[in-house]
Amino acid sequence: MLPKLNKKRALFVLTKIDEILAWEQRREAERDTRFVELGRYLCEVRAGQYWRLENLKSFDEFLERRFPESRRKAYYLMSIHEHLPPQVRKELKEIGWTKGRELAKLARAEGQRFVCAPWVHKARSMPREEFKREVEKELTGRETEPHEIIYFKIYKSQLQVIERALETASLMLGTQRSRGYCLEMICADFLAGAQLEDSSSNSLLLALGRLYCLLSEPEKMEEKERCQHRPTPPSSPIV
Repeated sequence: MLPKLNKKRALFVLTKIDEILAWEQRREAERDTRFVELGRYLCEVRAGQYWRLENLKSFDEFLERRFPESRRKAYYLMSIHEHLPPQVRKELKEIGWTKGRELAKLARAEGQRFVCAPWVHKARSMPREEFKREVEKELTGRETEPHEIIYFKIYKSQLQVIERALETASLMLGTQRSRGYCLEMICADFLAGAQLEDSSSNSLLLALGRLYCLLSEPEKMEEKERCQHRPTPPSSPIV
């Protein structure tokens, strides 16, 4: 059953969201300080289906209008509100939403076992990328390899294709994989086709090796058995 639409409350919440987004655009340097409040309102819009007030068909359509660049940030903000306790969310206004996103990952994974105080302290004291590696180490139990951040410009007309490709790769590899891994596998797939007429296979082998390392142990065993039973291609005739 559809929840009863409280038009007065819905109008208030939708107006607040628009105010925060407009404020964010005006104050780029301070854009993270109200992200906790925005996440709370977005969760309320989804639960109360306030998007019906604007004659929209779904919550996703509502997000497409408010977050035309990417809906991913909106879902991160909602995850922060849903998984972190109120006392932590108050402190996160000084930390920033990107570190809050990493804390939400920990809270979701550890549940009742999550001890927030030491992680909030780390979030305050560590640079963003170092804190992200620390969280990944805690979640996976292993050190992450050194990495670089690459910036390049894309046009809005290209964004939809790129986002769809990354989402498809994420579904194939597992949603826990980073967008960097997804991009690497998309490139590996391209290289596999590009190498068909190239005598050098170094790039292809490197990409395939990286893909194999991403598989779980059962998947690796399954692939080994498949390779063992795969018929050997006939050798080229000698001219």
